[in-house]
Amino acid sequence: MKTDFKPGTMIYPVPAVLVSCGETESEYNLITIAWTGTICTTPPMCYISVRPERHSFPIIQRTGEFVINLTTIEMTKKVDWCGVRSGRDFNKFKEAGFTPGPSKMVKAPIVMESPVNIECKVTDIKELGSHHMFIAEVVNIQVNEKLINADNGKLNILDSGLIAYVHGNYCVMGKRIGTFGYSVARK
Repeated sequence: MKTDFKPGTMIYPVPAVLVSCGETESEYNLITIAWTGTICTTPPMCYISVRPERHSFPIIQRTGEFVINLTTIEMTKKVDWCGVRSGRDFNKFKEAGFTPGPSKMVKAPIVMESPVNIECKVTDIKELGSHHMFIAEVVNIQVNEKLINADNGKLNILDSGLIAYVHGNYCVMGKRIGTFGYSVARK
């Protein structure tokens, strides 16, 4: 049996990421984002959706750059804190205990504690309602070397303990239940 539920954002899980922005150390900020995802393979593109009243919004709008930093179970409490505190009132890198590191292709810093840092340049902004969507091209990705399989050079991100956001809750990802194409693979 089913019942109707009010229309809303029920596509879960979604990644819980830290987006870093700013051109100078005094401007650096972190914002916790769950409305993010991949939108194109070639060229590699993604998006983040941000409320215009958020402190990071005018920084990203002005600079046209940001970094999506994937987050892990060890980072969860700090990720949540960065989502409920404003960069207007706090230096989030300092207060949360995250380390800003150099990006290769954008001025925004990476979060050194993150296993994967996705450097992005904004190509378009869509005004949607409560949020504006920053559509961006991925211009570089930095990966923790521990996640690269020494034998085959493949990225083994599933073992990093990535977190997701599910209807007000943080969850850890990682249990493999299949691989792409396993349903049709020859035995």
